[in-house]
Amino acid sequence: MTEYLHSYHLVYYITIVVFSILITVIAIPSILHVARARHLYDDLGHFRKQHDHGIPRLGGVAIFVSFTITSLLFSMTDKSLPINYLLTACIILFAMGLKDDLSGVNSRTKFFIQFLASLILVVMGNIRLTSMYGVFGIGSLPYWPSVILTVLTIILIVNAFNLIDGIDSLAGATGVIANSCFAGLFIYMHQYELAAVSLAMVGALVGFLKFNITPAKIFMGDTGSLLIGLISAVMAIKFIELNRFTTMKSPDIYSAPALSVAILIGPIFDTLRVFVLRLYSGVSPFKADRKHIHHRMLRLGFNHLQASLVLIALNLLCVVLALVFRSYGNQVLLGLILGVCLLFNWTVSFLIRSKERENLALRNLFV
Repeated sequence: MTEYLHSYHLVYYITIVVFSILITVIAIPSILHVARARHLYDDLGHFRKQHDHGIPRLGGVAIFVSFTITSLLFSMTDKSLPINYLLTACIILFAMGLKDDLSGVNSRTKFFIQFLASLILVVMGNIRLTSMYGVFGIGSLPYWPSVILTVLTIILIVNAFNLIDGIDSLAGATGVIANSCFAGLFIYMHQYELAAVSLAMVGALVGFLKFNITPAKIFMGDTGSLLIGLISAVMAIKFIELNRFTTMKSPDIYSAPALSVAILIGPIFDTLRVFVLRLYSGVSPFKADRKHIHHRMLRLGFNHLQASLVLIALNLLCVVLALVFRSYGNQVLLGLILGVCLLFNWTVSFLIRSKERENLALRNLFV
């Protein structure tokens, strides 16, 4: 009986991924045709753009359609995830992202819509962080601090994925890695519906990457990056909450908060890093610039694919370290992950200074 269930679940998961890939692969050529016929191209005049020719930025439409259809067809109805509230939040972000990709949306409206979608998930769907798990010496949280923390966490991760979508394949590949990790962890924990949702996103992104790997034929735009961020944030929160210590049981996986951070460290570290640098420089943390890690990798001479592969490798290294040392606790793991990222960033800074000064000197480590 057990072997039968394992075989059933394996077929079920493979079907989800293949179905989701097929929808994206079938949808994108039609989207490309419409975009070219209507001249719906990326903004070539923007100083952060890395391409010299028009490329449609509506790949997120295919990702959304694939993810939504697959989730509705293959979701298991249980209490682990309120799929109705999740899809409601997805549709709200999709509508806003589509308008932004087509004609632009001001930053205040963006944050309000993100806040609204997050509030639906947290208050109505009860998808929230109920504890700090000993980080900073804080344990269980009262309801409203829990709501505030979770809403801010979702908004952070949503925007983090949006901000790393600056070179070919980086946001899509990061989304594949993150949701594959969560899917594997949920399968290990026998959380089948959550695994199915993660795998629906994995399939949608794999199908998209076929058209986004250098030379890119289409971008995902805000429609895609915001959706990846939202689903990744929800999966992280559910994973953390399902591995809480309770009076009834110990968690299936220890140090779940630190492991979640490791899985999402690429977009999280890059976003926090540029925000700190902008504040230090006395400018708005929301002012666009070319200080993101992927821009710095390009300055070193890497192409889009090479830069994406290096950053994905860093992300995977953090995940492996978190899994290997998870018994050491959240605070130790968070410090280790932060240390690895700071060391990587310091190395990149050293290499950029050495390249620009055409001199490999020790002083380049510091200034």
